[in-house]
Amino acid sequence: MIHLVTFISLGLSLFGCHICSAGANRPAAPVNVSVTHLRADSATVSWNIPEGETVIGFAISQQRQDGLMQRFIREVNTTSRACILWDLDEDTDYIIQVQSVGLYGESLASKKIHFRTLKMSEHFQSTMMDQDDPAVEGLDISRHLQTGEILIIMTVLLMWAAVIVLFCKQYDIIKDNDSNSHSKEKSKPLSGQSTPDYHHGGLLGSKFQRTSSSISIIKV
Repeated sequence: MIHLVTFISLGLSLFGCHICSAGANRPAAPVNVSVTHLRADSATVSWNIPEGETVIGFAISQQRQDGLMQRFIREVNTTSRACILWDLDEDTDYIIQVQSVGLYGESLASKKIHFRTLKMSEHFQSTMMDQDDPAVEGLDISRHLQTGEILIIMTVLLMWAAVIVLFCKQYDIIKDNDSNSHSKEKSKPLSGQSTPDYHHGGLLGSKFQRTSSSISIIKV
C-alpha cells in the first residue's frame, strides 16, 4: 500500500512538472493591441510580440458586447501581426482579445479591447487605410492579389468559351460544304442517264443503231 501511494505521488509530481514545463515554454501574451481602420462592417486589429518569443500564429476572440455573437479566429504558420475582422454589424460595440500561438501551446489572452463600428453614413467619410503600416499594407496587397487572380481566371474561361464557339461554327461550315459536295456528286450520274444525247436535233447515231438492231432481232 505504501508503494502504491508513493507511485501515485511520483506520477502526479511528474505530471505537474510537465504542465509547468509546458506552461513555461508558452509565449507571452501579445502587447500593444489596437483597433484601427474602423468601418461599418470591418476593422483591423494589430499587436506586437514581446522580444525573444517564438510565435507561429495567433488567435483572436471576438464578441459583441451584448453577448449575441462570439467568433474565434485562429491562424498558424504565419508571422502576421495584424488581422482584418469582417462581417461586423454597423454601429455595434465589440470586445476582442489576442493570443499568441507557440510551439507548445497558446499564450494567455491579452487585455480586452473595446471598439465600436461606424454607422453606414460615416463609412463613406472614413479615411483610406494607412499605407505606411507594413502589416496592414501586406493584408491589402493580398486582397488585391486575390482579386487579380479571379480576374485572370475569368478572362481565361471567356477566351476558352470563345474558342469553343468558333470551333463549332467552323465545324458546321465544313459539314455543310461536305454534304453539298456529296449531293452534287450523286446528282451527276442520274442526270446523265435520264437525259438523252441529241446531235443536230436527233439522237446520236450510235444509240439509234443499237436500238434498231435489237428490234430487227426480235422480228426474226
